[in-house]
Amino acid sequence: MIKNFTRAAPVVCGATHSRLVICDESGQSVGSTSGLGTNHWGIGIPECARRIADMVERAKEEANISRETPLTSLGLSLSGCEQEATNRELEQELRNTFPNLADSYAVSSDTMGSMYTASSIGGMVLISGTGSNCLLRNPDGSTANCGGWGNFLGDEGSAWYISYRAVKVVFDDLDNFEKAVAPVDKTWALIKEHFSIETRYDMLSHCYAKFDKPFFANLCKKLAQNAENGDELALSLFREAGVHLARMIMALLPNVHEELVQSGDLSVVCVGSVWSSWNLIKEAFTKELVKQSLKFNLKLVRITKSSAYGACYLGADNAGFDLPRNYSDNFTVLHTISKSGKATTGNGVAPESCKC
Repeated sequence: MIKNFTRAAPVVCGATHSRLVICDESGQSVGSTSGLGTNHWGIGIPECARRIADMVERAKEEANISRETPLTSLGLSLSGCEQEATNRELEQELRNTFPNLADSYAVSSDTMGSMYTASSIGGMVLISGTGSNCLLRNPDGSTANCGGWGNFLGDEGSAWYISYRAVKVVFDDLDNFEKAVAPVDKTWALIKEHFSIETRYDMLSHCYAKFDKPFFANLCKKLAQNAENGDELALSLFREAGVHLARMIMALLPNVHEELVQSGDLSVVCVGSVWSSWNLIKEAFTKELVKQSLKFNLKLVRITKSSAYGACYLGADNAGFDLPRNYSDNFTVLHTISKSGKATTGNGVAPESCKC
């Protein structure tokens, strides 16, 4: 009998898209699909549950699993699922509205899926996609976080924040309120093209009545292209992002337990589209980190499989099933910063322009 394990997980831009994978008892994928964002803070728990159920049914069809056959376990690693109370509410909604969906559930934040794709004992996850978030989990289950508060209260170092800062810097410069560090003409032209506007007043609807965070964040891709072409203002925005992302790691280092770094390394799983522009943030990121005395090496890794697999592992563990897994196949090393402050580039894929 096949025991099926699955999860639904936001990828690319956090709450913008979702990815679901069904694994058999050997840990191999037998069905997968993608769908709309599943952050319940933006769409509500009933709609979140409906989108999850829709993806499960579509993946079941690909895997030749009957709609009436419940999954042994459904591991959900979703943007917005940081609180236990709302996680239980989502699980209950799924059980009540879709009783044949799964026998057991494991609901957690999107950071957990990424972390458990790369390690079974914990570590650190630093998400920089549409939004940003950093989570530390120790082997004893204790956690600490920095960020994850959304665009009103945070998202520093993310595609949205880089895009927002571009608009803010241009507006401040044109207002003569605070002059930019470099000419703003190329960035202003990019903003007008992206939002299809002519004047700054035209921008207001995109900031208020028609605010669309993923669309706003997509400006980041074009800013990355400008930066690659040497535009100093765009380069400064990515340097600022590198500093912000480094500070998120630094904020959590005092909470790292010795058991987590017995090997001498702390693995930091880097998730999200901004990391595809690593060459634009690397120098400022590293320079900021080495300001602090490190007690262990920092190993930045990129997962090479969907973080859906991490949620599969969490779902299987929650159901008491020993799902086979080989963590070394799931990631590649992007960069290592030794406790002496020296940095080495890993064997990861060469950075591409930001696909924010």
